[in-house]
Amino acid sequence: MTAVLQLREVTRVHGAGETEVHALRSVSFAAHPGELVAVMGPSGSGKSTLLTLAGGLDTPTAGTVTVEGQDLAALGAAGRARARRTSIGFVFQDFNLIPALTAVENVALPLELDGVRSRTARATARRALEEVGIADLADRFPDHMSGGQQQRVAIARAVVGDRRLILADEPTGALDSETGESILRLLRARCDAGAAGVLVTHEARHAAWADRVVFLRDGVVVDETGADRADALLDAGATQ
Repeated sequence: MTAVLQLREVTRVHGAGETEVHALRSVSFAAHPGELVAVMGPSGSGKSTLLTLAGGLDTPTAGTVTVEGQDLAALGAAGRARARRTSIGFVFQDFNLIPALTAVENVALPLELDGVRSRTARATARRALEEVGIADLADRFPDHMSGGQQQRVAIARAVVGDRRLILADEPTGALDSETGESILRLLRARCDAGAAGVLVTHEARHAAWADRVVFLRDGVVVDETGADRADALLDAGATQ
């Protein structure tokens, strides 16, 4: 089965000389249709760098990142922005909502930027908000929401439309356990329907929703296993 997301021997270096930092070192990684992959590791291990490269928000120093067979670096900035509007959904840790737009406007924005008529885009956005349990907040501005509510708007924006790749950076961090479980069920359902998902998390119980767990340390993949072994690997110190 062809991977939706493929990293081949990807290295990302920040800075130069004495300030040089290798965020990733020759990492190869894939996520296939119908698959949810959890990425775990200590702070500074390269988890967020992997997601920013996968989402076309950055380009590798070496190696290639492809989404549905397209080399993201070769697309150029405009092409990568289009990919994020149409096929890549990204849940950021800091939400990245636009304060001047309501919840439904924030969620509909990628669709409208891609040429979908406003009425259609907003109807689709309202359905996405309903999926994450905040349909009643559709007309509220981010500043008038709690952190957890803002996070659910960000998740709705990431899954709205026909997204083939969903990237989530600690998507349940601002949510209570019950709401967090519902969000993980949503991500799992989207993958079961054919999307590929990558979930960065530090909690083994969240990784248990995934088909595979990839462990990073110092920018290198140090282990890869089925989700049912995540607890054992953590107990053994794999992410210490």
